[in-house]
Amino acid sequence: METLKKIFPLSFKYIGDIAKVLIGILVYIVVGAVAGVLIWVATALTGWIPAVGALLGWLLGIASSLIGLYVLVGIVIQILVQCKVIK
Repeated sequence: METLKKIFPLSFKYIGDIAKVLIGILVYIVVGAVAGVLIWVATALTGWIPAVGALLGWLLGIASSLIGLYVLVGIVIQILVQCKVIK
């Protein structure tokens, strides 16, 4: 449980009433969207480089998937904490 609190601190911070839960979910969504835009810009800027661009695009694709997974799991954990399934 302590590991979850260290990896997903926002999921345990924004609990209590529905307004706090919605704020926490919005924070996760905004972080995911900002990271997605930054990764898209980095891919667009480096995509034209023949060898490095392809490798960097591949790595940024993996990073984008991991960030999306982090956001999704964070939201799910936050809802489970709010519903007192996870303490």
